[in-house]
Amino acid sequence: MSDRLDSLRERYQRLGWPLGLAGAILLAAGTFLSWSYVATILGNLSVYVYPGSVQLFALFLALGAIAFLLMYRGPLHRLGDWFKSALAVRTLGLGSAVFMTIVLLLIAIQSGGLINIDPGGWVSWVGSLLLAAGGQLMQVRPINDPIKAKLPGWVEILVIVILLALALFGSAFALGQEDGSVFLLFFVALGTAIWALASCGFFTWIGILAARHRRVLMLGAFVVAFLFPFTQGGSDANMSIATQVIIFAATAMGLNIVVGLAGLLDLGYIAFLGAGAYTAAVLSDSAFATVHWKPPFLLVVLIGACVSATLGLIIGTPTLRVSGDYLAIVTLAFGEIFRLTMGNLDGSNGPNLTRGPNGIPAIPDLVVFGWDFGETHTVAGIPLGRFANYYFLLLIFAAFVITVFVRLNNSRIGRGWVAIREDEKAAEAMGVNVFGLKLFAFSSGAFLAGMAGTVKAHQDVSVTPDQYVFLNSAFLLAAIVLGGMGTVAGVLIGSAILQVLPEKLRFISDYRLLIFGLLLVIMMRFRPEGIIASQRRKLEFHEDDQELAERIEEIHLEEEEATA
Repeated sequence: MSDRLDSLRERYQRLGWPLGLAGAILLAAGTFLSWSYVATILGNLSVYVYPGSVQLFALFLALGAIAFLLMYRGPLHRLGDWFKSALAVRTLGLGSAVFMTIVLLLIAIQSGGLINIDPGGWVSWVGSLLLAAGGQLMQVRPINDPIKAKLPGWVEILVIVILLALALFGSAFALGQEDGSVFLLFFVALGTAIWALASCGFFTWIGILAARHRRVLMLGAFVVAFLFPFTQGGSDANMSIATQVIIFAATAMGLNIVVGLAGLLDLGYIAFLGAGAYTAAVLSDSAFATVHWKPPFLLVVLIGACVSATLGLIIGTPTLRVSGDYLAIVTLAFGEIFRLTMGNLDGSNGPNLTRGPNGIPAIPDLVVFGWDFGETHTVAGIPLGRFANYYFLLLIFAAFVITVFVRLNNSRIGRGWVAIREDEKAAEAMGVNVFGLKLFAFSSGAFLAGMAGTVKAHQDVSVTPDQYVFLNSAFLLAAIVLGGMGTVAGVLIGSAILQVLPEKLRFISDYRLLIFGLLLVIMMRFRPEGIIASQRRKLEFHEDDQELAERIEEIHLEEEEATA
């Protein structure tokens, strides 16, 4: 009986590859046919031979599936010895089926019925189902150790450059999509591609390359971020989103010290951002400013950061002897106390410092070393507007914040924070100054948030108490959990997702929080360590990755020794 079941299983597994290949070819062929009878839906899908943008998304998924199928059996089989091509095909099949189902539903809803779906849409949908079925039947084969996959140094650097270039133009393309439905489909297709690459082990190999060429990766990432405004054609709308992402990320990086490294749950962190913003507002040239002293902006940044750090010390000194839920409740109360206090310093209930609920409006744009951030400047024939100017300034701030975070994380202080996070009693028994390191985590995270707040005040033009409600603290915490606690790239990705998605999905604004909650639930179920997992935390969820993590750490040490 067992022999018959084994033979039947092998027979079905042999059907997986041809079935998947036929499905991928059908999916690709359907993109050259018309999908919709109505030409105004999803960027015009009614043209034959010339695929629209949504059809191109499906075509790229199909071509990726064909490439992995040829790695599994075909002329690219040598690459299949290094990547789990069956898992990639399985992921691409499921993702393309979900993608095509959403496309057909959107066409039917926006055009008034399934009758308006042209044959090309059905062909691609059937192809995606066949691809998904074939991927499920394909057998996963063992692969070679990725640590042994060595290429010439220039080839590895070229791979890093290509990935960074794709990230640059991909982000520019995503922000350029004005149709929320097209953006949603792009997000689904991109997520499918990333999931497929992760499942086949591609990002494990990229992690090894990044460990070998860390300096190249960091320099390339900064260059890509610097060039981003030049891809927007002077669009203030897109650059406004980009500046909000950087402010959010810089603030979340400070919270990452408190939550991700030290393991302290802070639910009132938005107050530190507000303290920096209010400091910059009352010291600005606004006609509504209540302090008649206008220091240089760099001094304002330092003052705002110090004010936030002082608040961190004040709230941390009496409360950090508690932990867990009690600490969360105390910090939540602190955030609300800050908001209510800012709303009461209006001259009636207290000194007229913040003008109460009205806040401080009309904050003028910065002028630093003769550079007016409110004017449009033309560089290389490309207009850079107000938000682009603030973007470059925030980019410098973000680089400083990331440098501080990385240095602290790799120092004795960072190791002390991790020890406290893992087991506070054991850390104290080993001689770690638990209270002092907790207090330093609180104050240093608040310092970084205060710096971001001083720029946010000028970029937003006004400061009011309603900008610093508890929901914003929850979003900051969610960005860390979603992206990956204790990591830099994870916080950046989480911040970008939580800032860009609400802006682009305004057509379903009533359901944005529902989608956000479902996203977090899915992440907690299938990837609790976050999108970008730190090597320390990854071992808590995947013990079989311990050997690979140790090898990557050896590469880091070898690079540091070579540099020294």
